[in-house]
Amino acid sequence: MGLKKYIAVRGITMFGVLMATLFLTIILVGSNMDTILKQGITFQVRGEITENPAIAASFASVEEFEAFVQGQIEQRIKILGLDSPWYSPQRIGFTMYKILILDFGHATFLTSDAGSSDVKDILLEKLPRTILLFTSATIIISIIGIFLGALSASKVGSVIDRITSTFAVVSSSFPVWWVGMLMIFLFAFVYQIFPARATPSISPDDPGYFAALLYHMTLPLITIVMIGFGAWAYLVRNFMIGIMQEDFITAKKTMGIQKRKIVYGHAIKNAAPPIITILALSLSGSLGGAIITEAVFDWPGMGRLYFEAITVMDLPVIIGATYVLTVFFLISIFLADLLYGYFDPRVRTG
Repeated sequence: MGLKKYIAVRGITMFGVLMATLFLTIILVGSNMDTILKQGITFQVRGEITENPAIAASFASVEEFEAFVQGQIEQRIKILGLDSPWYSPQRIGFTMYKILILDFGHATFLTSDAGSSDVKDILLEKLPRTILLFTSATIIISIIGIFLGALSASKVGSVIDRITSTFAVVSSSFPVWWVGMLMIFLFAFVYQIFPARATPSISPDDPGYFAALLYHMTLPLITIVMIGFGAWAYLVRNFMIGIMQEDFITAKKTMGIQKRKIVYGHAIKNAAPPIITILALSLSGSLGGAIITEAVFDWPGMGRLYFEAITVMDLPVIIGATYVLTVFFLISIFLADLLYGYFDPRVRTG
């Protein structure tokens, strides 16, 4: 199988998984999604009528106006086929299409910073902040973890190896919310270096908002990196130990090639496929598992949005956030498969 065919097969597979996920989501939320779509039609019709005051002025009484509005809503619902049961094939197909184009309707309680109740606007506002925080943290964690893991694998049993292994166990044993609260207490209240809340107090429209966002991001970023890089280093160490015992590594040592070049040039390249898989899973998992971290630090991203939506049971936001995070998870797995096939030709030719 060539690389192009391999990419096509993986792409079709991922799209099939996405469609299956959408179908299961619709089956699970069923009538609730039906209500969401009809609420979206109501918002749309009333918004269109509000933008044209002449329509309201043409009616003699409020009752006539409301009857006209309700008639327009029912007509739009019938045109779109929403008058049929939610479990009919036509309705399921229409609902899947609406979710695919990110049309999740309007939130019941939550709004964006700009005041919009459109779920798409809310998600597009929060998602970049979560990506900024957790992608930055994952990149830093992977760089430190790969370097320390390779160093530990090249010096098995040394002091640095024992320290790395111990720190990996210790750091992984503490929950992120507990470490986060300690970091807030220490660096926000005792030494007052960083703010206690990761949400900037200035408006997003302010020119200095991005700089303020980066400053407020520092403390949660340090916390996530401190908890995560030890486990990363331990995983890379275990991958590398097996490779360092291979015959081709022994041959390169016999040829007099520098140990640093062997470790960071040849051995780590052969350990790349499993490392890339862990990297993709870590990135997608961090986006999906951001609820507790963002809630503790009050970071204005998808995790805190999820937490708030669950608290008030804002179903449109919950469905929209779940779908977006599912898409990001599939994209990360797809990229990991492509890189895995690039570094290990046996995968795409097998």
